[in-house]
Amino acid sequence: MNHEAPIREFMNTGIHFNLANVLMMTIASLIVFIIAVAATRKLAMKPTGIQNFIEWVMDFVKNIINSNMDWRTGGQFLMLGMTLILYVFVSNMLGLPFSIVIGHELWWKSPTSDPAITLTLAVMVMGLTHYYGIKMRGMKNYAKTYVQPMGFLFPLKIIEEFANTLTLGLRLYGNIYAGELLLTLLAGLGTSGAVGAATAALPMLAWEGFSIFVGSIQAFIFTMLTMVYLSHKVSDDH
Repeated sequence: MNHEAPIREFMNTGIHFNLANVLMMTIASLIVFIIAVAATRKLAMKPTGIQNFIEWVMDFVKNIINSNMDWRTGGQFLMLGMTLILYVFVSNMLGLPFSIVIGHELWWKSPTSDPAITLTLAVMVMGLTHYYGIKMRGMKNYAKTYVQPMGFLFPLKIIEEFANTLTLGLRLYGNIYAGELLLTLLAGLGTSGAVGAATAALPMLAWEGFSIFVGSIQAFIFTMLTMVYLSHKVSDDH
């Protein structure tokens, strides 16, 4: 509680970075990269172990895509979906086992407990939806979607784009931040003495399990909504 972020200025340029965010994003990326490499180094016709896991993730993401658009259109987004669901899931899990505070600065946490990261992910995803919408449908046909079925809906559709971006990022942030905040409160109670430790032990274990569930659901929701927004931009039936 009340921990500061390790913000540093870059070479006296006036540009500041949250080094904890940089560290945790790098660690999350490395973990996903290691999982991908380990799962594909020795491919077998009868998958076992981590290959079995990654194929299950692939089938899971395929089902998400197929529920939103036909495979001919959505198949090219398979790698995007797998990257998102693994990265968001790993990011959600990093802050659950423990946190690391050096001085008064919080260095180890879930990167998705920071709105700057979740909103950046949301902006990137929405940017991709516009890019693929223009690429796959052409600028003219893509622009028409903002005035169909009636032209006066154009302002509402512009507002919807901003609203989708905000809700996509803030939903993920709010759930992960709230979970870590309560874990911090329970950890503080658990270290306050023998009575506090006995009182907080069971609720903390229960909340850890619930936080794993919430983190998994949020990774699924983020990936699902990404495919929903993509389908709205690239499919002719939306």
